[in-house]
Amino acid sequence: MEKDTEKSVVNREGNLEAPTRHPIAWRDPLFTDAAALETELTRVFDICHGCRRCFNLCQAFPTLFDLIDNSADMELESVDRADYAKVVDQCYLCDMCYMTKCPYVPPHPWNVDFPHLMLRAKAAKFRAGKTRLRDRVLTNTDAVGRLAGIPVVTQIVNAANRNSVARGLLQSTLGVDARARLPAYHSRTFRKTWRPAPLKPEPTPDTRGQVVLFATCFGNYNEPELAADLGRVFEHNGIAVRIFESERCCGMPKLEVGDLEGVASLKEANIPALAALVDQGFDIVAPVPSCVLMFKQELPLLFPEDEAVTKVKNAMFDPFDYLLLRHKAGRMNTDFQERLGKVAYHVPCHQRVQNIGLKTRDLLMMVPGTSVEVIERCSGHDGTYGVKKEFYEDAVKIGRPVVARILAAEPDYFMSDCPIAGHHLAQGLGSEAQPVSRFALLRRAYGID
Repeated sequence: MEKDTEKSVVNREGNLEAPTRHPIAWRDPLFTDAAALETELTRVFDICHGCRRCFNLCQAFPTLFDLIDNSADMELESVDRADYAKVVDQCYLCDMCYMTKCPYVPPHPWNVDFPHLMLRAKAAKFRAGKTRLRDRVLTNTDAVGRLAGIPVVTQIVNAANRNSVARGLLQSTLGVDARARLPAYHSRTFRKTWRPAPLKPEPTPDTRGQVVLFATCFGNYNEPELAADLGRVFEHNGIAVRIFESERCCGMPKLEVGDLEGVASLKEANIPALAALVDQGFDIVAPVPSCVLMFKQELPLLFPEDEAVTKVKNAMFDPFDYLLLRHKAGRMNTDFQERLGKVAYHVPCHQRVQNIGLKTRDLLMMVPGTSVEVIERCSGHDGTYGVKKEFYEDAVKIGRPVVARILAAEPDYFMSDCPIAGHHLAQGLGSEAQPVSRFALLRRAYGID
């Protein structure tokens, strides 16, 4: 009887324990072995077919289920294995199926980690040289940012992004949808223009009171004010801020196309220098959730034996989480000068999967005369997915419920922790709509010039 009970526990339906992530054995030859990968895809797809809880998350699951339902006997066995790639291409590694839907994630014995299986398939595709030139270009954010940041080139690039003829050419040559909003570039980047205030660190039990600001590619080249607003808000709270002089891309764009050697190269460029700064007494913050997630989750799973990666992971914070830790110790400035009214707040996927709670909502609601409408649903942009011609309409469809919620809220401001998601949603709201960052909102509430 005892053995039967033990067996029923091991093979129970669903999972009541907290999910856990296994390290990614990406250097194991079997990781990208075609036969081993197909076997694992078939195993997991069959489990997904029998469950279907994730049908409404993204297009990966409807694509899979349509392939099955339109097959000869409506079973996975009848699906052409070559069509598995259609499912893989629709996954943008948001992690929401793993974190919020799937009942079979580890420690369940079925061990389903759909996003990291899709990563494995993307890595096999990249290693086989089947990744499109467009995807290789879009994910080389350092090179694109440096080129587009040259003063004369900046003007040309920004003008071309607003020109219908140029956008049509970009669509026909690289497959970047002509309808998608593309970010502007700046020659006066954040790292060129930031001038820190001389502040003495005031540590708390959870924070050191001085941070390295990892500006991110977007916060440096595309929206320097994003990183600058974060920095000024931190300084207004007595937190010393320095830039990371040797910063390279965090690696998330390359992860999303399976370029794991590219991720490793960027890790080697960033991690040793960041770890050295941690040893000097600095914490680390970044304004974009995907970049925070890269350092806190993906790099530690890709390089579990690297002590420097672990050191950086433990020192990396979401900026508002950091401020609220300071508030817990009585070291946050709560002298707000202006009300914010009603804020429609989109919580992006890579913020949700950090499992830190709704820190942005909690902090903004400390501002008198402020209410926050929380929208926890995917925007549909997701890295470069929302600008690709073959996925643009899907991206708009995925984000439509969020747009509807924003319109229904009739807010004074709308925002997303992810600035790119905010601009994607703004396109659905109308040509004049513009998102505002959480750092700009807090700067406004403080009355910082």
